[in-house]
Amino acid sequence: MSVLDNWGQWKDYLGDRLHSAQKEGMGSQVLSDLAYQVGDYLAKNVDPQNEQERVLADLWSVASPEEQHAIASMMVKLVQNDGTQ
Repeated sequence: MSVLDNWGQWKDYLGDRLHSAQKEGMGSQVLSDLAYQVGDYLAKNVDPQNEQERVLADLWSVASPEEQHAIASMMVKLVQNDGTQ
């Protein structure tokens, strides 16, 4: 089973990656930029596996680049308190 199959597992996975990056000293702007790049990659290359991912993909597809950056920043905020670490 992929982490993309379950929304809770996906948020935990992202939370773990976020916490690791913060421990390595990455700043919030760098994290936001990386989240944008990951979001753009997923939107172009990965089929959503659940309803939540479908909503994000649909929003991403109609958003301007500025709005996509906002979505990415909100995803970072969303997973700040998630993860298994």
